[in-house]
Amino acid sequence: MITMVERVLPARLGTGFRWLLASSWLTNLGDGVAAAAGPLLIATLTRDPLMISLSALVGWAPPLLFSLYAGVLSDRYNRRRIVLVANAVRAVVLAALVALMVTGTVTVATALVALTLRSIAEVFADNATATLTPMMVSKDDLVIANARLGTGFITLNQLAGPPIGAALFGLGLTWPFAGQLLLAVAGIVLVSRITLPPHGRQADDLMPNTVRELIAGFSWTIQHAAVRTLALTILIFNFTFGAAWSVLVLYTQEQLGLGALGFGLMTTIGAIGGLIGTSLYGAITRRVSLGALMRIGLIIETFTHLGLALTHSPWVAGGIFLAFGAHAFIWGTTSVTVRQRAVPRELQGRVGSVNTVCVYAGLVVGSLIGGVLATRLGVAAPFWFAFAGSAVFVVLLWRQLMLIAHDD
Repeated sequence: MITMVERVLPARLGTGFRWLLASSWLTNLGDGVAAAAGPLLIATLTRDPLMISLSALVGWAPPLLFSLYAGVLSDRYNRRRIVLVANAVRAVVLAALVALMVTGTVTVATALVALTLRSIAEVFADNATATLTPMMVSKDDLVIANARLGTGFITLNQLAGPPIGAALFGLGLTWPFAGQLLLAVAGIVLVSRITLPPHGRQADDLMPNTVRELIAGFSWTIQHAAVRTLALTILIFNFTFGAAWSVLVLYTQEQLGLGALGFGLMTTIGAIGGLIGTSLYGAITRRVSLGALMRIGLIIETFTHLGLALTHSPWVAGGIFLAFGAHAFIWGTTSVTVRQRAVPRELQGRVGSVNTVCVYAGLVVGSLIGGVLATRLGVAAPFWFAFAGSAVFVVLLWRQLMLIAHDD
């Protein structure tokens, strides 16, 4: 048993990282439960495609609006305290949502407000949490540390969470949100046990200047070729991804003929693909350059949208989700590791927030496009748009993709 624990979680990573990993795994399970339960709650309250796409928008807009400021705070103040306060706020919002559902007073508007507030708190918690690993783990161990965090994200957030959330939702509206509340509280307790080295603004520093600090984060990102190219690619391709995935709950029900549980299972199949991709990541990157890997991945993403637009078969769609999941999580590991190795500790929050803004700027615009297209042309239309747009972007970005490098 000791040998197995040491192999999975080496002692050199430290006790603090073990507390962080345990907290991350629990909160990821809760987020996975909510990922299925949130859209299903809105779909239960209304069948309007535009309103349902808003359930994706309220999850994607807060990171776009608040990530930059969250990054400044993470680089300026005590990061552990930010995580604790943000998760406490998230727990209060979940408790209020559960109370509304228990009393039968929840509406589309109140549900969307609660989901929005939960997402805002999550922005500050996630940004600060992402800066903790480089503070506790050496650069040489970042790959294994991120692999363990990524494994928890895949298996719990993506693999186990959505079907559990869908199943709990079938038992009653309140169960998945009450479950996330309990997991969030447990995560708070675990993070409270972490001790960090000194960081943030010292007492004798100049007065805070948010604009100057934001400019420093943007400037560093623009000047670093690998991180800049990653951010640009994520921004552009999330326009198309957001359009398709914003109506995924309707796509699985109307085009694939699956119920609520089927929506969770499709998400789970994608997570299985991600688990496969993560397990093969080391072997792949030893043989394929990151620039070539990016090109291959984006081709896979382009044809993913085409395949989903064409098929009405859950079996074919499941195979497509499996391949897409492998691509998505290989890129997630690449992006995080390149960024953490390259970025100085004092800039981790701000550069991470620039990356987050690129992610969600694309998703927010894409979700609005997807909602309009699905309303006017049917649930397959956003996938056709995603295919055409991705094909164009691959051609335009083809040369830039080779700027990604293995070194720092």
